[in-house]
Amino acid sequence: MVWDALHRRDGTHGQISVEITSDLSFTVEDDQLHSVDERQRLLPGFYESLLDKDRWAPAAAAALSVRTFIEVWLDGHGHRQELAGVAPVGVWEECPARRAYGTRTTFHLDPSYFGPGEAIAWALRPEELHGEGCEARLPSETFPIHDLRSGADGSAGK
Repeated sequence: MVWDALHRRDGTHGQISVEITSDLSFTVEDDQLHSVDERQRLLPGFYESLLDKDRWAPAAAAALSVRTFIEVWLDGHGHRQELAGVAPVGVWEECPARRAYGTRTTFHLDPSYFGPGEAIAWALRPEELHGEGCEARLPSETFPIHDLRSGADGSAGK
């Protein structure tokens, strides 16, 4: 999920932040543009949701989640939606935009798929998000990875 948020379609790196709230819950925020139509309106994604069809990783994580909350910002306008798995619980709602564009997605992974400590690494470091297939270098700016789980040191990255 973090790799997907960090790596833009054009091969450059975006600005992201990650917050891990439990062994099965985390939030990823990025500055990627959502797919739009010719009039610059949000295109519906998987199952007519805000899950952008050009980004498979969030859809895969949502499929393994009991609940997913997604916000998408475009040109200073925000939309949010709740999902059960990948299925929308309701229609998109307007919400305040946290930034001009980007996405914030909170996943609550299904405990029937994952045991405690299995889904989210305990010591995720920014340099681990690059490797084979990543042509770009680490961005000069850093991004926060806040691990709020009991027993974590509070931040796994800068």
